[in-house]
Amino acid sequence: MDRQKLRDALRLLRRAYGRQRWRCWGRAVDVLVETILSQNTSDVNSSAGYRQLRRQFRTWGAVADAPVGEIERCIRISGLSRIKAPRIREVLRQVREAHGRISLDFLRGRKASEALAYLRQFKGVGAKTASCVLLFSFGMPIFPVDTHIHRIAIRLSLVGRRATAEKVQEVLTPLIAPRDRYEMHVLLITHGRETCRARNPRCPWCDLIDLCPHGQRLLGSKR
Repeated sequence: MDRQKLRDALRLLRRAYGRQRWRCWGRAVDVLVETILSQNTSDVNSSAGYRQLRRQFRTWGAVADAPVGEIERCIRISGLSRIKAPRIREVLRQVREAHGRISLDFLRGRKASEALAYLRQFKGVGAKTASCVLLFSFGMPIFPVDTHIHRIAIRLSLVGRRATAEKVQEVLTPLIAPRDRYEMHVLLITHGRETCRARNPRCPWCDLIDLCPHGQRLLGSKR
């Protein structure tokens, strides 16, 4: 039943927002750093911190060799800079030490499970961050779960109210066809930003309302 609900959701989201073809979002190291910066902050702030970091340092090697305080100042707008700065620098240093250069291109062609395990060894790189790198840079059939997808999955009753984001990823991934995982990820995030908001969700205009027990309850309480 949940598999069919996800198929129906994908069909409705495609109709609402259009088909989403896979595209490479950038080199894996770039995506990794940007995704670390996106943790627990808004897209606007994480993007601003990433841009400032790239303006200040010409290469990732320069970031790896920089004083952590200098990195922190660049990414302060992204929030939690005292945590993120040393983590970013340490990841870059570890990759360089192990492979002679700061690149994750060697992960291309690896099994998704192996690539995930490699990335998750780094402090501060969880399931969502690692999955985003592999999906956006290499097109691996992985389904990252961010805060929007987490919220929508609970509202659609695909998982229990207390399910963690990692649990949502574990439950939903096998229910979504590998060819559809990128598109489903992007469309659900778009829907979460535009309609199924954390506060004041736009249930009367929601394309998924017929699939959503939470939204139906909200609408029913307002009648």
